[in-house]
Amino acid sequence: MTRPTYSLMVASVLAACAPGDRGMVPPANAQRSAESAALSTSRRTAVVDAAARISPSVVSVTVTMLRRVADPGPWDFFFLPPQDTQQRVSSSGTGFIIRADGIVVTNQHVVSGAETITVTLSDGTDLPATLIGEDPTTDIAVVRVDRRDLPVVPRGKSTDLLIGEWVVALGNPYAFLLGNSEPTVTAGVVSATHRNILPNDNQPGLYLDMIQTDAAINPGNSGGPLANALGEVIGVNSSIFTGGGGNSGSIGLGFAIPIERALRVAEELLKTGSVRRAWTGLEVAGQNAMQDWKTQGGVTVTRVAPDGPAARAGISDAAVLLEAGGRQLRNYLDWEAVKLDLHAGDAIRVRFRKGTREETGELTTGELPTSTATKVTVLRGLEVVTVTPAIQTERGLQITKGALIVRITDEVRRGTGLQEGDVLVAINRTLITSAKQVGEVIESFGSRQAFRIYFHRAGQQVYTDLVLR
Repeated sequence: MTRPTYSLMVASVLAACAPGDRGMVPPANAQRSAESAALSTSRRTAVVDAAARISPSVVSVTVTMLRRVADPGPWDFFFLPPQDTQQRVSSSGTGFIIRADGIVVTNQHVVSGAETITVTLSDGTDLPATLIGEDPTTDIAVVRVDRRDLPVVPRGKSTDLLIGEWVVALGNPYAFLLGNSEPTVTAGVVSATHRNILPNDNQPGLYLDMIQTDAAINPGNSGGPLANALGEVIGVNSSIFTGGGGNSGSIGLGFAIPIERALRVAEELLKTGSVRRAWTGLEVAGQNAMQDWKTQGGVTVTRVAPDGPAARAGISDAAVLLEAGGRQLRNYLDWEAVKLDLHAGDAIRVRFRKGTREETGELTTGELPTSTATKVTVLRGLEVVTVTPAIQTERGLQITKGALIVRITDEVRRGTGLQEGDVLVAINRTLITSAKQVGEVIESFGSRQAFRIYFHRAGQQVYTDLVLR
């Protein structure tokens, strides 16, 4: 009985493996086919899908500008007629399309001082671009290209980010040195939120309320999108910490501007060409009081404008701000971050302490009064010299680069708050390394343009906002 059964089983197997029968697949091949399909499916991760969704809307931004090539002498005052030779140089960054009719968002420091701007689409097409507006305070700029029906980035939100969730950074590091215009994709996680970054030797300007990520962000990535795993843009890549100077690569400390702020600023720039700052009518203790919050539990108010928004909210000199808009205030950077996202006319709840009594009030911001709050300067009453090793030793300076104020008129001192001995280190997001550079940067501004000067005084870095007249 067993032999016929065995013969039938062998015959069945041979029939199944017969090469002429295309309807059957050998068991080994079937297994390999299934494994290949499973592997192909596993390769298509959320990162792959997110990158594919965003890449068509990412552009390269290339700018050309005139730059002086001769090093000025230490006693070259900035107001003297420029005599150095100039050469045209180029630099690059990244941007992304927010409107199909050619509106691109990028970083302000990418296009600062640009003589020409070229936007390169993901398919390699080069288009001349026009600067619509720029805001150095938030490091956001908007440019336009003459093209319609462009792919627009999907927009997400940064308000509900989870520490540790996956994010994707897209950009054009090192521009065309990599050979083509396709954006580079790096992946990481959200390392932290609400980061405030002080200026340093390689990174001028304040960065407030930033998203921190360990996704690699390298030179040329500035202005590119940071996206969540759904392929929605949640931030604008803007700055990195490096281990070896400003041109070094990423060490896992990258920062992005929240998308809500970037888009709000972009809309204002599109409407008016500039950003109007909300006025709160108060000033707080700055960097030299960074540690006070551990004992004070908040930010100390140093001055309140009479009948200003803060005064009407019940805040007075020496009060301690504890919370604003639902955010705990630990130091002046937290307060600056709150102000940065306010429009004129916005109302926020403020909790503060007077003596031992806590109070709560509603602060409604106003327009900056041009007669009192706006600091106006002609700057012709200011003399500066380049900080050199000799100047540093002679004056006992703690800082090695910048422009030292050696003379200032009473009018300019009253109007700006600057004084002899201050070392100018940055204007907006441009590092100052020579005396002549101060004049070059300021002379590039239009009439009544607002700008921010960062300077060192008594070992502390301070800033003041000015308007050119």
